[in-house]
Amino acid sequence: MLYIKVVGPGCANCVKLAQLCEEAINESHLEADLEKITDIKKFADLGVFMTPGLVVNDKVLSTGKIPTKSTLIHWFKDSLN
Repeated sequence: MLYIKVVGPGCANCVKLAQLCEEAINESHLEADLEKITDIKKFADLGVFMTPGLVVNDKVLSTGKIPTKSTLIHWFKDSLN
């Protein structure tokens, strides 16, 4: 099971990252819990200092950019192992 957090205030890039994560999860048939963290006070606690941020299983995988869908799929599968 993957625990994915998309971290950001709700800007267009944050929305796009969340959408790409959902597509990657569905296309890979992965079991995942996708959560959107929009509370700015929680960003630093998660280790995210630039948005959008991506945290998978409590590990920061990306900040300040939008990874490609294929990269997300690769990261998600790696995080399961």
